Amino acid sequence: MEAGIREYRPEAKPPQEEFWKALGLPSGRLALHAAVKEGVPYTVYTKLAAASGLESKELARYVVISSATLRRRAKAGRFRLDEGDRLYRFAVIFKSAVELFEGDKERARHWILNPVRGLGGRRPAEMVTTTVGTKAVLDLVGQLEHGVFP
Repeated sequence: MEAGIREYRPEAKPPQEEFWKALGLPSGRLALHAAVKEGVPYTVYTKLAAASGLESKELARYVVISSATLRRRAKAGRFRLDEGDRLYRFAVIFKSAVELFEGDKERARHWILNPVRGLGGRRPAEMVTTTVGTKAVLDLVGQLEHGVFP
């Protein structure tokens, strides 16, 4: 019996458009910028909580939105620019973690919610409060994807 060599073909990553569309946001950078600037719809928050497997209060804590503010935004239907920007940053970190763990949302969620050595023992989810923190998480994900361990 002749042994055949199977060619390795990595699974294609789902297009970015699908992730953003599932959240109710546009996928293009300029369109995303405009959506965040005009106010992220409240429905994005609920979809992001569901996609990430977090309870509403838990997501609010990571994106630094008080429960009173969350109630006001639910009534208004939109978040302010700074709040929407933090929601966007959390979504980017979650999306990157899912890609790092090859689509395994549970492993991605576990990773972003627990201390990570490459971030000085900080949780990736806690880093979304600043652009610099978010960049540090994304840089770490890139290093891990390329086998560079900090």
